[in-house]
Amino acid sequence: MPINIEGLKFTYSNGGPFEKNALHDINIDIQDGEFIGIIGHTGSGKSTLIQHLNGILKPTAGRVIINGIDTKQKDLKELRRQVGIVFQYPEHQLFEDTVKKDISFGLLKQGLSDEEIQQRVISALHSVGLDESILEKSPFELSGGQKRRVAIAGVVAMMPKILVLDEPTAGLDPSGRDEIFGYIKELHRDFNMTVILVSHSMEDIAKLADRVIVMNEGTVYMDKPSGEVYTQPDQLEKIGLSAPQITYLMKRLKTILPDIDENIFTVEAAVKELQKHLKQ
Repeated sequence: MPINIEGLKFTYSNGGPFEKNALHDINIDIQDGEFIGIIGHTGSGKSTLIQHLNGILKPTAGRVIINGIDTKQKDLKELRRQVGIVFQYPEHQLFEDTVKKDISFGLLKQGLSDEEIQQRVISALHSVGLDESILEKSPFELSGGQKRRVAIAGVVAMMPKILVLDEPTAGLDPSGRDEIFGYIKELHRDFNMTVILVSHSMEDIAKLADRVIVMNEGTVYMDKPSGEVYTQPDQLEKIGLSAPQITYLMKRLKTILPDIDENIFTVEAAVKELQKHLKQ
């Protein structure tokens, strides 16, 4: 399901006394199976942009076309089956009295058989590292990290072609963050989903995304493969962002070890590079 965003402009309270221009002339093409990271400061337009991907918001000007569907049209049922969005703190949207009911809520509207619903619920649970033992539990009895995973499972159960996540690890400890990101990476790999991950953390984006879109004041400031973005920290610093901290460390080590590769932006890659030089 390719995504084509052409000349997108969005204005809150358009024509009113509190009018605010949030997006300006956004042009982005995303192909099937890409893993995209969107990063930028609060107020840069990240969340406003992704809410256009299933018609929650409609363009003030320009177009958003997803697999040939214009999001300005009235009937977006098919689009919303194909584009799943996980908002920040999704566990706050849990409301059913059992985990099973919560995950299957969206499926019940699709006219699926009970057997198909059961299979999808279990598959979605497994995809986020949970099992059937919690199906009849109240979601409100679970830990914070488990609630987050149940909420994500509710979106995954719909089997979207495009999965959009807005700060999916906000408020979790480092262990919980790593778990959630691990499951997201597996979903992308196993189901060839197009994944769009919104975050304020360059370190988190560096671990996962193949391509990074940097937002600034409602515009696309950069849109490049991950490696090209992280190796231009001066460009990021102009808008108050920074490269992953490990990138700065590798650049400093370059002054001591001239042969070291300084264009590294994950801890894992840095460890391998340092081990290589220590062996020498």
